[in-house]
Amino acid sequence: MRISAKGDYAIRAVVELASRHEADGERRPVKGDAISKAQDIPMKFCENILSELRAAGVVQSRRGADGGYWMALPPEEVRLADLVRIIEGPLAAVRGVRPTEAEFAGTAAPLREVWVATRSALRRVLDLVTVADVVSGTLPPIITDLLSDEGAWDVGRGLGGISH
Repeated sequence: MRISAKGDYAIRAVVELASRHEADGERRPVKGDAISKAQDIPMKFCENILSELRAAGVVQSRRGADGGYWMALPPEEVRLADLVRIIEGPLAAVRGVRPTEAEFAGTAAPLREVWVATRSALRRVLDLVTVADVVSGTLPPIITDLLSDEGAWDVGRGLGGISH
C-alpha cells in the first residue's frame, strides 16, 4: 500500500479540523488557509482535498467572512480507513481490482489469499484508528503491539537482508 501526498494531506487536514472541533457541539469554522498553514499543505491542494471531503460528508463548509470548514461527523466516528478510501480508493488493490476479485493461474493461485490477508492487515490498523485517537495521541493497543514487533522501524528490509 502506498499513501499518496493527497491521502496524507487529507488525513492531516481532518486531524487539524478535529483538533479544533468543539466538544460542546458548537462548531466554529476554520479557514482553509489556517488548515493549510498549520499542516504545511499547499493551499490550492488543501482546498481541493477539503472539497472532496465535503462531498463525502466528512466536513462541512460555509463561505464568507465567518466561513470555513468544520467536522460534519464526530472525530471518534471517522476512521483513517474512511479517509484513505475517500481519497485513494480501496485500501488494497491488485492491478486495479479488489484482492477478492483478482485471479491468478497455476502456481501463483495462492497469491489471491496473500493479497486478501494484506488487505485484512491494513484494515486491522486503519479501521481501528479514528481521527479522535490521533488528535488525543492515544492510539489503540494494536498500534503499540505492531510497533513492538522486531523490525517494525527498519527501512527497506527484504529477503535475506537485502535492502530495497
